[in-house]
Amino acid sequence: MLRPKIPTMPTPTGLVTPPAVIEPTAVVQHPTPAPAPVASTRPTVQLTPGAVLALVGGGTAVVLVVGAVLVSMLLAVAVTGASVAVCAVVIRSLISSQHRR
Repeated sequence: MLRPKIPTMPTPTGLVTPPAVIEPTAVVQHPTPAPAPVASTRPTVQLTPGAVLALVGGGTAVVLVVGAVLVSMLLAVAVTGASVAVCAVVIRSLISSQHRR
């Protein structure tokens, strides 16, 4: 159905010149001076034991706070779900008691 077009090689229509002959040349190496050491412009961060302890303490505090917030949100959702379920049972009971009368 779909056939790819294969390119055909065109036939040469003129005089073909032979490739030029390249003669090897001698390579002379000049000694290059060693590059000068480049001073880093970025400031380096050096952590002291006190800074590491502060980072660990801060990370622990963040994890505890985020965990407490997530647990409290989960507890709020659970309490809301339970109260909605109790309300549904009470409303169903009220509706069914009206049908009995």
